[in-house]
Amino acid sequence: MATEILTLQTPNSASKKAVSSAPSNRVQELAHQMSAILFACGDGLPVEVFCQKLGVSKKEAEAALEFVRGQFSGDSGIHLIKYRNNYQLCTNPAYENEVGLVLNPLRERNLTKAALETLAVVAYKQPVTRLEIDQIRGVGSDYALQILTQSNLVEIVGRKEVLGRPLLYGTTDNFLKRFGLDDIKNLPSYEELLEKIQLIHTQENNSIDLYNSNRQA
Repeated sequence: MATEILTLQTPNSASKKAVSSAPSNRVQELAHQMSAILFACGDGLPVEVFCQKLGVSKKEAEAALEFVRGQFSGDSGIHLIKYRNNYQLCTNPAYENEVGLVLNPLRERNLTKAALETLAVVAYKQPVTRLEIDQIRGVGSDYALQILTQSNLVEIVGRKEVLGRPLLYGTTDNFLKRFGLDDIKNLPSYEELLEKIQLIHTQENNSIDLYNSNRQA
């Protein structure tokens, strides 16, 4: 199923440039191998897996991945993204309409405004209980949390050590992928995220789907 990556404007969100010096034949060959592996996998893989399985150093693997990033960026139909030290090939969000037109994928449910607001609270306050989310939003969040959990954007991460031991919620690695973040620490300001959420909500009438351009197995 294809999904879209939402690029948030943060200091760390600018695309890294490919290494300036011409890579060696060894690095290029390794890059070809790794891109084939990533395509076949369909999901994200940490750099350590390549080091282990291919018998290369971390420096070699990272140089090869930078070469791959240089090949798959800009106007290319495929992009290489990084999230929490995992690398994954995905479709270019610029071509989401064409991908949807040709493949006509079974679309996932668009997130409602309430779910998006709840997601913002979880992202910034995690780990957080449902009651704490309700207090921040001023309304109940049961249904929103259910939708976010089903969408694999939020998950239960434990229980709070207070009376009743309520469940604690946090964001998933899938959240990082779909919002184009390397790490949760790279979130923009809370106000910027809320503005992004409001923009997404107003675009729903134009059938903007959050999840239709990121290639997944």
